[in-house]
Parts: sequence; structure tokens; C-alpha cells
Amino acid sequence: MKSKLMLVILVVLTVLSVGAQQKEIRVLLANHPYGDLLKAAIPEYEKATGVKVNVESLQESQLTTKLTTEFATRSSTVDVFMTRPLQEAKMFYKNGWYEPLADYDFSDYPKNALDVATFGNKAYLVPLVTEWEVLYYRVDLFKKAGLSVPTNFTELEMAAKKLNSADIAGFASRGKGAAAVTQLSSYVYNYGGAYLDKGKAVFNSKEALDAIRFYGKMLANYGPAGITNMSWENIMPLFQAGKVAMWTDASVFYGQIVDPTKSQISAENVGIANFPAGPKGNTPYIVVSWGMAIAKQSKNKALAADFLKWATSKELAKRGMLANITMARNSAWKDSEVRAKIHPGLIATQEYAAKYGIPYDRPYMSAVGEARDLIGEVIIESINTGGSSAKLESLAKDKVAAVNSLLEDTGEYGVY
Repeated sequence: MKSKLMLVILVVLTVLSVGAQQKEIRVLLANHPYGDLLKAAIPEYEKATGVKVNVESLQESQLTTKLTTEFATRSSTVDVFMTRPLQEAKMFYKNGWYEPLADYDFSDYPKNALDVATFGNKAYLVPLVTEWEVLYYRVDLFKKAGLSVPTNFTELEMAAKKLNSADIAGFASRGKGAAAVTQLSSYVYNYGGAYLDKGKAVFNSKEALDAIRFYGKMLANYGPAGITNMSWENIMPLFQAGKVAMWTDASVFYGQIVDPTKSQISAENVGIANFPAGPKGNTPYIVVSWGMAIAKQSKNKALAADFLKWATSKELAKRGMLANITMARNSAWKDSEVRAKIHPGLIATQEYAAKYGIPYDRPYMSAVGEARDLIGEVIIESINTGGSSAKLESLAKDKVAAVNSLLEDTGEYGVY
């Protein structure tokens, strides 16, 4: 009798042990402020649910490589992961790597944030973080020079010229090839151009080329030395050190710019304003820089869905906002506690971009990395010649043909 009882106990313990092992998920996060916030909060989720969350944090390119390798070889045990919609969503969707999100409530998100989360009539990822292009400027330098904040490209150039000196660059924006594509996009839109139209590359149009020439002229004449080797991580320290008067880049950097442990410029001397208007109006990009999805290959779909809802909840979105992370949820921006803390300029620029912005800051295509490299060559040619290159049109025409070949290779040419 005793041996039978022991056997029953062992069986029960084994079943319980297996059950406990099954309440386990694998989550891949990016080394990003929200990924860090989420990682720190996961113990709360584990305590509340009893689910063990195995977390891995990777740099963004490493994350994409790891996911692509595991999914392509069908060896993945990933359940939930952070994803860059504009960089990889088309490829992941076409390859069947996203699980459709049939039961998720998207009513708290801006419409333009959902454009990159949806394919056909189904949503495949949840927008996490948004960013839009803004103008950062030195309040003290503007006051000293008697300048008003630029509201259009003509005023932007006039201010850059007046503020430019041997010690301080009047203007900065990304100049490093592929990295510059995202920030150039708002200039292209405000000149009336685009990267793609109806599934075809069109950045050799007069409007797009006018924007590229203006961008090149601004950086050549008023930008920091060596600008063609600079992305945001190179420009930010210059701005923080007081070496740049104006900088157009993503809104996501505001918190770092005014961080007193990193910047020599006091917060009250850092302004943030709407991206300036161009000849055809003002429609800067506003993009979902990061989202979260469930892996199609996940063997724990129910647990993954529960974790996803928690990780993208209103509560965590508010925490993100209070940590200076520009979240996608509408409610996070309307929260009174958040609005009391966030810089009014950040709130105002978000409201403008959410209403008028374009949800793409690069060609929206599967081979986006290769396309950005090609467009980057045109940008660098423009910067190196101050926007006056005689071969810019022919170069852009060649790169358009190359991007169209990429679209043809992936079956996306003429598809929109």
C-alpha cells in the first residue's frame, strides 16, 4: 500500500513538474529603452502569472539576424519578440513568421500607426514606440542672434547661415549614406516627392531631387566637418557639447539630449519644434520604430498572447512615457500625469505629426536595407557637391532602376 501511495505521489509530482515546465515562454527584446523597461518589469509579470519568461536582449541588427536565422531554419523556440515594422515587417509577413492577432484591441492606436501593423484585413504586430522628425534648436543661441524658430525651409537656411561659425555648426542632420535616408524622407515629402509610388521607385523625380539637393546644400554649407560619416550617434554628442545650433532628427532623442549627466547644454536651452515646412507643405514622417509580435512557430500561443497584452498594455505605455519613451498608444499621450512631465514641445510636435504625418521614413519594401544603401549613395553625392552635382539626376536614375530590380526580385514591383 505504501509503495502504491509513493507511486501515485511521484506521478502527481511528475505531472505538476511537466505543467510547470510548460508555463514558460521565450521572449526576444531589443537593446532599446523600452526593451530595458520591459525587462525590468518582467519579474512582476512572472509573480502575477507563474509563467517563467526567458528573456534575451540583443542589438537591433543582431535581433533581426537571430530571428531570421531561427525562423528560416524552423528551429525557433521564440514565442514573443520585438520587431522593426519598416525594416522587416514585409519580409516577416511574406515568410509567414508573424502570428495574426485576432483578439487584440487596437482602438487605442493612431490610424497611421496601424498602417504598418496590418496586412490585408489582419493585424500582425502591436505598435510599441513611435517617433517623428522634429527640429531641435539652441534656445540661447536663437535669442542671442534675434532669430525666430524656423517654420519653413527658407527660414531654416537663413537661421543656419546666421548661426554657423568656426566653433558651432549652424545645422546638422544625418549624412552617413543609408542612415540619412530616414531623416531625408521628411524633406522629400515636403518638396512633394516620395521614395516609392504604387510599388515603383520614384526618388529621381524633380521633387525628390530638389529635396536631395537642398539637404546636401544645407549639410555641406552649415554642417559639422565629416558629416558624411555621421549618423545620430555621432551628431548627438556634438549637440550635447554645444557644437550644433540646429538638428533635424527623430523625436525619440529628446530625453537623452537634455539628460544633465550627458549634456553640457541645460534643458531650458534645448528647444523642440515642428519640422519646418517645404514648398509643398508639411507632412513629416511619423513611424512605428518598434512593435511586438507573436512568432508563428510558437508552441505556446495562449501564453504568448497573454504576455503580449501585458507587455503592450496601457499601464506599461504610461511607464514608458514617464521614462521619456515616445509610446504609440493615444491614452499614454492624454494621461494627465504624463502631460505634466513631458516637454510641451514634444506633446505639440506629436499631435501635429499624428494628424498630418506620413507613416514611412524609408522605402516600404522587403529589401529595404539594400534600397537604403542605394539611396544613400545619392545623398552622399549631393552632400559632397553642396547639392550642385551635375550627375545627380543620372545617378538617381540608376539607383531607381536598381531599387526597381529589388522590387521585382521580391515580387513587389507595381504592387501596393
